[in-house]
Amino acid sequence: MKTVRVVAAVIRDGDKIFATQRGYGDFKGGWEFPGGKIEEGETPQEALVREIEEELETEIIVGELIDTIEYDYPTFHLSMDCFWAEIVSGDLVLKEHKAAKWLMKAELESVKWLPADITLINKIRDIMM
Repeated sequence: MKTVRVVAAVIRDGDKIFATQRGYGDFKGGWEFPGGKIEEGETPQEALVREIEEELETEIIVGELIDTIEYDYPTFHLSMDCFWAEIVSGDLVLKEHKAAKWLMKAELESVKWLPADITLINKIRDIMM
């Protein structure tokens, strides 16, 4: 099975977390943390800065690694490095996603997360206590 390496940003603003809804592909409509594939020669942090700039026209500072999620989808294995992130500048313009929302800790389960992303929700909730 092929392994796909990606990065995800858990963008925080005070006690809120930014979530995006996929607007394309097999998992269209599912909610996720924004990010994308790591390109050859990039560190995970560099990939995350680039992806958020491309997808959301927003500059971020990448914080500490929350966790690396390993998840088996039917056709590939996902290895996802998930980092805390903060906005430096930009307005979170949705270029690839069909929707987005800021979620309070109590609202984290109010959206239908993609299977790999849901495994991160409990960790985030514990950290945000």
